[in-house]
Amino acid sequence: MVGLSLPDAGHAADDFKPTRYHERHAGVPLGRVVEMPTWRSRIFPGTERDWWIYVPAQYQKGTSAGVMVFQDGHDYVKTNGTWRVPIVFDNLIHEGSMPVTIAILINPGHNGTYKPENAWRVSNRSFEYDSLNDRYARFLLEEILPAVAKDYTLTDDPAARAICGASSGGICAFTAAWERPDDFRKVLSTIGSFVNLRGGHVYPNLIRKTERKPLRVFLQDGVNDLDNPFGHWPTANRKMEAAFRYMNYDFTSMWGEGGHNGKHGGSIFPEALKWLWRDNR
Repeated sequence: MVGLSLPDAGHAADDFKPTRYHERHAGVPLGRVVEMPTWRSRIFPGTERDWWIYVPAQYQKGTSAGVMVFQDGHDYVKTNGTWRVPIVFDNLIHEGSMPVTIAILINPGHNGTYKPENAWRVSNRSFEYDSLNDRYARFLLEEILPAVAKDYTLTDDPAARAICGASSGGICAFTAAWERPDDFRKVLSTIGSFVNLRGGHVYPNLIRKTERKPLRVFLQDGVNDLDNPFGHWPTANRKMEAAFRYMNYDFTSMWGEGGHNGKHGGSIFPEALKWLWRDNR
């Protein structure tokens, strides 16, 4: 079915508008962020990456928790940025708008031990995120989730597993769920790169020609997103939207007036999470 409409679904200006969910409140239990040791991958050999885990205060050892994976984790783990995952999760879990959920916030890999100053420019990002195959999903399922599961009990219910990203991280999130719907069924994509960076422009037609998969998708973009030799980002996202509607997916979309940034996506992030988790509370 087509997803529910969200408040303020019209065009939004290109700025970040924090909500009450982006702020700390007295009486809300604080989860903790664990900085994990540098990960050296087998599936992406020769790469290293930084990553973090958010564990909600309500998590109880031995009780299965939901899972949400964030690409470009360095941006989402901040408590003073536009996403503020630790704060937003604390508030939503406390009020019962989403289940007890462990967040895995992970960066793309870089080659060798040299870490670039700009975390968005790591060498393996486009290869991992924009490629249309199950390799990144396998990386999560065969390496990262088992590593987290050594210390925390994670659900194996795909409906309680979500994946999120922006730009190339957005198409990466969708690809992981598309390739492995029995492992991830909730997708949050903002300013998604559904253009011809590595063939992602084929998705709208592929969605239309493939039996509907049991996915729930929240799609965001701005009307002033990128326009370059790889494609026109707003048009690409509109085509995704049309394909989801044609195939009667459980989806919703929100459009802003902004460009290629996380300002609008960050502003609506709490509402997007509430929509994605609406029946897993």
